[in-house]
Amino acid sequence: MHKRNLVKQTVSLRAFVKQTVSLRSFLIRLGGLRIQLVLLLAATFCILLSSNAAFAQRRKSPTTKSLPAVVAVDAADLQALLTRGDAKSAKPLLVNYWATWCEPCRDEFPDLVKIDAAYRSKGLDFIAVTLDDLADIKTGVPKFLREMHAQMPVYLLNLSDPEPAIKLVDPNWGGSLPATFLYNAKGEVVYKSLGRIKVDELRAAIEKVMSHE
Repeated sequence: MHKRNLVKQTVSLRAFVKQTVSLRSFLIRLGGLRIQLVLLLAATFCILLSSNAAFAQRRKSPTTKSLPAVVAVDAADLQALLTRGDAKSAKPLLVNYWATWCEPCRDEFPDLVKIDAAYRSKGLDFIAVTLDDLADIKTGVPKFLREMHAQMPVYLLNLSDPEPAIKLVDPNWGGSLPATFLYNAKGEVVYKSLGRIKVDELRAAIEKVMSHE
């Protein structure tokens, strides 16, 4: 009887030891899983943080990109731009008068940007003079220029009465927009378009005036 009880106690002890070992293994495994879970959460957090930073940078870039500079000029400044001082160093000059509120101006502007890109390296100077309000010099005008990828210098005619400046450019021009004038190196008008330009005609005039320089 005593032996049976001893055997039962021995069996119970073995079972207890097995349970203890199993519990220890379970706790070790549980601890490992916790570590893995912590590492996984940390990695996920880093990925999300990097993604949010990249997204914020993409959102920030378009709004922080600098806008093209537009310079305000009066009648005297405009005259200086057209005469360009020393005639010996002057090049053929293309001048376009426009405004962001002028639909034909907006329509033809991409063609003018292409002409500028095609002939600037060949020796053609090109300036654009806008008749927009002064209030738009840092907003609407430069935003439009950026959309057009414009590279030419742009000026805003800042006059309460633009009539004298208009007559300075051409006595026969009534101020309607768009208006485009091509000058040779001597400052003489060799081509003008009152209204939307005809691209082929303007290109031919540019080729002709540059062939004589």
